Amino acid sequence: MSIDYYQFSVLPEDAVLNGIAALHQYIFGTSYDFNNKLASKPRLIIHIAMDNSKVIGYKIGYELDEHTFYSWLGGVDPDYRKHGIASELMRRQHHDLKESGYAVVQTKTMNRWRSMLILNIKNGFDVIDTYTDEKGLHKIILEKKL
Repeated sequence: MSIDYYQFSVLPEDAVLNGIAALHQYIFGTSYDFNNKLASKPRLIIHIAMDNSKVIGYKIGYELDEHTFYSWLGGVDPDYRKHGIASELMRRQHHDLKESGYAVVQTKTMNRWRSMLILNIKNGFDVIDTYTDEKGLHKIILEKKL
């Protein structure tokens, strides 16, 4: 297994974008209007992990304000988990954000995604709030000072 990491501040070429959307669909069971949602976000930053030409992991976020970045979507192909890919994507994202002048990174998750919740906490995030969304889903808001 040969893993390469890439960062994009604009939407990547279609093959990569389709690979991210397909992986998102596989992990979360939905990719409704994925490309349009990406295109609508301000100062979008995408980090991906690839095994040859296959997207095996991604971490996508966007600017909330000049000091705060929102780490929005992310996941790793189940066949590639337990190899530190999610941790490396997070490390790269946080390094780039700090270099770009952001002071805070924020994210949301749910109890059902415990591995992501644990990864966030292990990497310095604090739980700052919880709420129930319009669909009745309990959300956990986390934040990390960079």
